[in-house]
Amino acid sequence: MSNINGKVYAMNAITPMKPWKTWIVRVILFLLGLLKSLRQTVIDLSFIEFARWVVLPRGGFPFLGNGQKREDLRYDYLLFFSNFNGTWNQYIDAFSAVLSKGLNLIWNWSEKFPGSVPVTIFKEYIARVQFDTDYYYTAYPHATANDVKSAHIVQSSLDSLSLVAGQCSPEQFADAYLQFVLQVQTHLGETGDAPIAG
Repeated sequence: MSNINGKVYAMNAITPMKPWKTWIVRVILFLLGLLKSLRQTVIDLSFIEFARWVVLPRGGFPFLGNGQKREDLRYDYLLFFSNFNGTWNQYIDAFSAVLSKGLNLIWNWSEKFPGSVPVTIFKEYIARVQFDTDYYYTAYPHATANDVKSAHIVQSSLDSLSLVAGQCSPEQFADAYLQFVLQVQTHLGETGDAPIAG
C-alpha cells in the first residue's frame, strides 16, 4: 500500500461542502489556529505526526488553459491530510473516541457526514472519501513520534552522564551509569517497519 512508509501511515480525505457553509468552516479553523488550548487534545495524541485541514473553494482549482475545460463545480472542498503511527483502524478509533466533538464541529459541514460516533459508520465514511497518497515526506519513516521523543531523552541523559564521567571514580561511575540506565530503559525502542496488524 502506498500510504505506508516504515511506521508512518499517510491519510488524505476530501469532502464536498456547499459553498454557503465554507465561511463557517473557515471561522472554525481560524479559531483553532488562534487558540492553542482548542487543539491541545490533538497535540497530546502522540501518534499523530502531522494533521492539517484546508478549505479549497470550487473556483480555486488550477486552470492551465491549453485546451483544458473550465470546471463548473457545485461544491467547495474540505481537505484533510495527516501522517500518523499505528494502523488505520487504531487512528480512526482514537479520533472517534477522543476527538469526536472536534471532528463533528469541522466535518458536520461536509455533505453526507454521518458523525464521528458510532465509529463503524464513521470508518465507512472515511473509507469512501479517502485517497491513496503516492508521495509524502517523513523525516524518520522507521520511527514513531514517540521513538523520536524517546531518542531525545536518551541523548540528553547520555550527555549528562558524559559530563560527569571524567570526574568520577570507578565506583561513582558505576552508580552514575546505573542511574543513566534506569532513566533511559523505558525509552529504548526499536526502529523499523511497523508490525503488520492482523
